Amino acid sequence: MSSTPDLGLPPQRVAVEAEQVRRLVGDQFPQWADLPVRPVANGGWDNVTFHLGDAMVARLPSASEYALAVDKEHWWLPILAARLPLPIPVPLAKGRPGADYPFPWSIYAWLHGEPASANRVADPVRFALDLGGFLAALRSVDAADGPQPGKHNWFRGATLRTYDALAQRALTTLDGHIDVDLAREIWTTALDAPWDGVDVWFHGDIAPGNLLLDGGNLAAVIDFGTCGVGDPSCDMAIAWTLLTADGRQAFRDYLSVDEPTWARGRGWALWKTLVTCAQTVHRADEAAANARHVLNEILSE
Repeated sequence: MSSTPDLGLPPQRVAVEAEQVRRLVGDQFPQWADLPVRPVANGGWDNVTFHLGDAMVARLPSASEYALAVDKEHWWLPILAARLPLPIPVPLAKGRPGADYPFPWSIYAWLHGEPASANRVADPVRFALDLGGFLAALRSVDAADGPQPGKHNWFRGATLRTYDALAQRALTTLDGHIDVDLAREIWTTALDAPWDGVDVWFHGDIAPGNLLLDGGNLAAVIDFGTCGVGDPSCDMAIAWTLLTADGRQAFRDYLSVDEPTWARGRGWALWKTLVTCAQTVHRADEAAANARHVLNEILSE
C-alpha cells in the first residue's frame, strides 16, 4: 500500500427487504421463484441474508464496499472448499443488480449450526485444536495469485498501522476508563512486531458468529468476505475474543505461532475491542459487557 486508507467513516448501507429478494430470485432464477423467502435471524452486517426455501440462503451485500468481495468468493471458495477439513459456504449462483437493489449478490447452500459462544462450546481445548486444524489447512493452500489485501477485505492481511488512527482515537476516549498505558504498550508492540512477508491464506474474520457449532463442536466456518493472502496474524484475534486460557495455549501450540505473529494477532484483537469499548463506554448493555470482558482477556495475558 502506498498510503493508509481512511477507515473512519462507516459504509453507506442499503436496506434490503424480503420482497426485493423474491423479485430478484423470480427475475433471475425462475427455477427457485416459488421458494419462500424469509430473513435469517441475526443475518449479518456486511451482508443481509435470507433463507431461500429450507436448503439455500440469499446473501446480499449491504454496501458497495462489501460487494467488492462477491466475485472473489465465487472464484475462490470452491477452490478452498476442496482443501479444507470443515464445510464452508460454496456459491450456487451469482445474481445481478435489480429490483431496486444495486449490487451483485449470491445464493449459497445453507450450512446448519449455531454460532459459537463460550457457553455453547462443549470442550474448549478440543474446539481450539479443531479451529487450529482448520486454519492450518487454509494456510497450506497455494497462495499464488490469491487476493492481496485491499478494499475488498478492509485491508486484512496488511499492516496493523492501517487501523492506528482508529485505535488512537479509541484510546483517547477510554482514558480514565481503562488502563490506557498498558493498552497503548500492547498496541505499540503489535505495530512493531515484524512479519516475514510470506503470503499465506487467511480468513480475515475468525469471530464467534462465523464459527458454527453442532453439539458444541466446531462444524463449519462461514463468511469469507474478508479472506485473502498476506499476513495471517488477523486470524489469531479469536484467541482472545472467544478461546479460554487453556484453549488459547492449545491453539497457539498447534499452529506453532511465534512471538511476533502472536503480538500482531493480539493487536488485531485489541484495535477492534478498543473501538467497541469506546462506542459503548457509557452503556451497561450486553455489547458493552462483552467488549470489556474481551479487553480484560487481552490486557491480562
